[in-house]
Amino acid sequence: MATIYLDTCTLRSWRDGDEFSLSEQANNRKIWDRVRDFFPHPYTVRDASSWIRMNRSYQQPVNLAIDIGGKAVGNVGFTIKEDIYRHNAEIGYWLGESHWGQGIMTEVLPAMVNYIFTNFQVNRLFGCVLEGNSVSMRVLEQAGFRPEAVLKKAAIKNNQYLDEHIFAILREEFVARQGRISLAGKQ
Repeated sequence: MATIYLDTCTLRSWRDGDEFSLSEQANNRKIWDRVRDFFPHPYTVRDASSWIRMNRSYQQPVNLAIDIGGKAVGNVGFTIKEDIYRHNAEIGYWLGESHWGQGIMTEVLPAMVNYIFTNFQVNRLFGCVLEGNSVSMRVLEQAGFRPEAVLKKAAIKNNQYLDEHIFAILREEFVARQGRISLAGKQ
């Protein structure tokens, strides 16, 4: 069971009882418009139960609930790729709309990056953002990710072709960034 305490929230493993807050927060068209289509819409209690059950089966969590006041209001997680890409992981996240603009993801993402590089054999961590989601792009950049590529009209969402922006951070960049943060904190 993983738990990371932050100033704005807690990151923790998904647990039974999160179904109602998860479905309430995730059942939002504005969220669905910014994520991949495998994310259900509408997002039902049944979808939430299935998600929680799947995540409880992992020995080492790869998805963590964003908890505010004892309620799951979002998710941050990653998927390790396969074959020759097995040291790459894709990070993804979403947050309930009522919590947008409060600096929560700006705090969550660096904590998750630290969790991934500390506990998993990942060399490159990347995030994909659909065009128009400049807030998510800024969150990635603030967490040390750099723009890596723009895949022109690579995605289709709501029957529209959209550019996909890819941001990445390497383990060595993360380590160097940690050193700079530590040095800055000691001065």
